[in-house]
Amino acid sequence: MEQVVYNNPNLIYWVLFIGIALVSWIVSSIMESRMKRYAQVPLNLTGKQVAEKMLRDNGITDVKVTCVKGHLTDHYNPANKTVNLSENVYNEANVAAAAVAAHECGHAVQHAVAYGPLKLRSALVPVVNFASTWMTWVLLAGILLVGVFPYLLLAGICLFALTTLFSLITLPVEVNASQRAVNWLQEAGITDRDTTEMASSALHSAAYTYVVAALSSLATLIYYILIFLGRRD
Repeated sequence: MEQVVYNNPNLIYWVLFIGIALVSWIVSSIMESRMKRYAQVPLNLTGKQVAEKMLRDNGITDVKVTCVKGHLTDHYNPANKTVNLSENVYNEANVAAAAVAAHECGHAVQHAVAYGPLKLRSALVPVVNFASTWMTWVLLAGILLVGVFPYLLLAGICLFALTTLFSLITLPVEVNASQRAVNWLQEAGITDRDTTEMASSALHSAAYTYVVAALSSLATLIYYILIFLGRRD
């Protein structure tokens, strides 16, 4: 059985890839559907106002809230301490906008309190950037030369493993930011019982996209490992 597995890495990879791609499409569709639905539920504050209030309530005065173009481009930048909200989130006053704005501020709070997983992820950024730049070429060369110089493929696998590790570390960071967001929205009176559940639902669906991304990266890593292990067959 072990011999069959090693001799069929392509089959295993494509089964995993198709399965994960299908799950990814379903998860993304659910997230988009929920965001659109909750964007129809009005609140009193815009995303910008929600973000600014959450920062103030957490004693954070050195983070700026900005508006950026695009859809789902919301992010927190620890380098220049900015919460960057997409135009819809920044300008609109609804449950979806509040949830996204509070989530991004959750990252700012993590940064302020030196949340461990965020510190680790930030420390890995330059390493992962280096790995991402070179891993495709090293993996390609390693696969082509696997019978001659197999350890080139191993080097590529190590580079890819760093990006997979980064995806896995991202999971607790995103989940924790969402928990902080939902808790604050309710405690601050931004959302009531029903709209808090909506915000939680929206952020949970968004978190699942990171789970799928991590699984996809892990599946690809396994594929390359199987090629390396079967190089002598």
